[in-house]
Amino acid sequence: MSTLRPALLTDHYELTMVSAALRDGTADRRCVFEVFTRRLPAGRRYGVVAGTGRLVELIRDFRFSVEEVDFLRRTGVVDERAAEWLSSYRFTGEVEGYAEGELFFPGSPILTVSGGFAECVVLETLVLSVLNHDCAVAAAAARMVTAARGRTLIEMGSRRAHEEAAVAAARAAYLAGFRFTSNLAAGQRYGIPTAGTAAHAFTLLHDDERAAFSSQVATLGKDTTLLVDTYDISQGIRNAIDVAGPELRAIRIDSGDLAVIAQQSRELLDLLGATETRIIVSGDLDEYAIASLAAEPVDMYGAGTAVVTGSGAPTAGLVYKLVEVAGRPVVKRSEHKATIGGRKVAVRRHKPTGTATEEVIVPQGVPDRRPNDRLLQRSFVVDGEPVALPTLDESREHLRQCLISIPWEGLKLSGGDPAIPVTVVPAG
Repeated sequence: MSTLRPALLTDHYELTMVSAALRDGTADRRCVFEVFTRRLPAGRRYGVVAGTGRLVELIRDFRFSVEEVDFLRRTGVVDERAAEWLSSYRFTGEVEGYAEGELFFPGSPILTVSGGFAECVVLETLVLSVLNHDCAVAAAAARMVTAARGRTLIEMGSRRAHEEAAVAAARAAYLAGFRFTSNLAAGQRYGIPTAGTAAHAFTLLHDDERAAFSSQVATLGKDTTLLVDTYDISQGIRNAIDVAGPELRAIRIDSGDLAVIAQQSRELLDLLGATETRIIVSGDLDEYAIASLAAEPVDMYGAGTAVVTGSGAPTAGLVYKLVEVAGRPVVKRSEHKATIGGRKVAVRRHKPTGTATEEVIVPQGVPDRRPNDRLLQRSFVVDGEPVALPTLDESREHLRQCLISIPWEGLKLSGGDPAIPVTVVPAG
């Protein structure tokens, strides 16, 4: 569980609206908010829902402490009436949305929050901070998994992110298909398998490379990974096999022209009899770099900066908009930011073969169900209480199946239309 108190993520303007709504009597009006994106990041053909499991826990625990309320009162952020309301805050509404691991597209209503206006609006920053981050990481990671073509991926970007974001990023990357993380907090918190090896500092600490390798093998055995590019890679490989023998599990290369070096390293390993020793490469890899190594003798990829920062798209571009008040659809008409009013229901349509063909969104109603349609929304919170959610491994498998279902063009790394079209059926 996160050490971050969720109430600390409330934004000033949210509490401004709460204070005013409490004073004018509109705070308890039944409202519906939806989370969606108007567009996918440039070059992307799908988004990936991630973070829902984390979010449900944070909503459950969303409380304002005495110290927090005193701070808000003392600094004039809220008046006395709002301070009293915050002191007893507990979300009592409903949350539903797309499952973790589901794909989404422009307009997809991936999360719906309903309840009194005040209790819903105060969650806006929390909801968006979790989903915008985790969805961005998961989408980038899913593209890397596709590019890796079945080869193993290790998430190793903790040093390129905020300490809490690093744990969330490891979770999102695992959801997307990464097999390991180097982040031990993520391993403890979410049960994600962990992996790692020594850094260049360990080699530099010792009088020579052989001494460093000998120490690591003596401590961890031959089922370890030796980093061979601190000095000369060819000599590093020779030293590694001389110390550990041909049973060494893996070597890691973190620099240079990886395509050329991977080929040369494989040849040298085979020459030394280490035919089963695997090659792990790392060093600012993104989905394009991974794809460029598809024909090379690489066994595993270590991705860091690119995956934890969304590989050029650090936010999923999600927004949290009011679409219904007291059963009446409401719309925002701002130029380029217009919304579609009313609570929405979405289905994914498929061919009999299982290939997805279309996403259909119906405001204020239930879509006309056809054979092979799949309803996309499910309940997460009912009357303020979380319902049982799929496990992280089940969500991981759900995403794998979703990626199999979209047309192969939707998996391309090049820019283009969304993987499947989205149709919004007018209300009425």
